[in-house]
Amino acid sequence: MLTLDLQRFAQEKTEKATPKRRQDARKKGQVARSADVPSSLIFLLVFLFLFAAGGAIAGDIVRLFRLPFDEGWVLLEVTPDTVQEIYGEVLSHSAFAVLSVMAASLAAGVLGNYVQIGALFTTEPLKVKVERLNPVQGAKRIFSKRALVEFLKSLLKFVIVAAVVILVLQHNFEDMFKLSRVPVGGTAAAIGKMLVQLGLFVALTLVLLSIPDYMYQRYDHEKNIRMSKQDIKDELKKTEGPPEIKNKMKQKQRQMAMQRMMQEVPKADVIITNPTHYAVALKYEAQEMDAPQVVAKGTDLLAKRMRELAEAHEVPVMENKPLARTLYERLDIGETVPPDLFQAVAEVLAYVYRMRGTRRKS
Repeated sequence: MLTLDLQRFAQEKTEKATPKRRQDARKKGQVARSADVPSSLIFLLVFLFLFAAGGAIAGDIVRLFRLPFDEGWVLLEVTPDTVQEIYGEVLSHSAFAVLSVMAASLAAGVLGNYVQIGALFTTEPLKVKVERLNPVQGAKRIFSKRALVEFLKSLLKFVIVAAVVILVLQHNFEDMFKLSRVPVGGTAAAIGKMLVQLGLFVALTLVLLSIPDYMYQRYDHEKNIRMSKQDIKDELKKTEGPPEIKNKMKQKQRQMAMQRMMQEVPKADVIITNPTHYAVALKYEAQEMDAPQVVAKGTDLLAKRMRELAEAHEVPVMENKPLARTLYERLDIGETVPPDLFQAVAEVLAYVYRMRGTRRKS
C-alpha cells in the first residue's frame, strides 16, 4: 500500500518569502547582490576618467619624472630635510593622478552596490561563525552547484573578454606597426590612447555581462529565502501570538464594541424592529448630520436587549419589518441612510416626532 508523508510536503521550501522573512534576511546581509556589478562599474568609470583626463594625468607624470633634473635633486646632499622636501614635491605632483583615480573607483563601487541593494549597513556578515571553520562544510561549498556555476560563469566571461581584446587589437593592428616610425612622445601617446580604448571596450563588456549575473543572483537569492508552509504558519504564530490569546483578544474586542454600541441605544431617536429578529437604532441631528445614522443594530437576543434598553429609556420602538431588515443588511454601524431609503425613514421619524410633541402637550 502506498503511503504519503504529508509532513514532508509541508517542510518543502515552495512558498515565496514573506515581507518579514525578507527584512530579517536583509538585516543579516543576505541580499541579491552581484560582485560583478560594482567591479565592472569601477573598471568602466576609471577608464572613462582616463579617457577624459588622461592628457592632464600624463602631463603630471612627465613633470614628475623631470623633477629630479629640473630641481637639481641629483646634486643635493641626502639629509632628512632634503628627503622630506623631495617626498613632498613628489606627492604634490602625483596627488591629482592618484586621488582622482581613487575617487572614481570609490564612487563607482558605492554606486554599483547602491543600485542593487540600496542603503544597507550591517556587521552580521563580519561575525565569526564556527560552522565556517568546518572543513567538511567548506569542501561542500567548494564542490557545490553554486561553485560550479561560478566557475562556468568566470570561464565564459574570460572567453568573451579575450574575444573583445583580440578584436580591438586586430582593429588597431596596422597602427601598432606604424609606431616604429613615430617619435617617443607620440608613441607613448598612441599606446596610451590604445590602452584606454581597449579598457573602455572591456569595461563595457563586463558591465553587460554583469546584468545577467545580477539576474541570476536575484533568482538564487529568492530560491534561498523560500519558506515552507510550516515556516509561514510558525511566523504567523510568532507575530500574532498563540491562537488562544488571539481568540481571547478578538472576543474582548467584540465585547467592548458591543458595550459601546449598547451605550448608543438610549441616545437613539427610534428603534426599528422586525419585530423580534431584527432591531436597528437610528439617530438624526439636523445640524450635524446630512441623513439619519445607524448607531446600533442586532438580531435575536441582541435585538431583544436593544428593545429592553429602549423601553427603559423611553426611546420609541417602531415595527417595520421590510425597513428593519433592509437597514440591517445594507448598513453598518456609523453609516448614514442612503437616498433611496430617505422617504421610508423620514416617515418613521416624522411619526416619532409627532408622538413626542403630543406627549409634551399632554
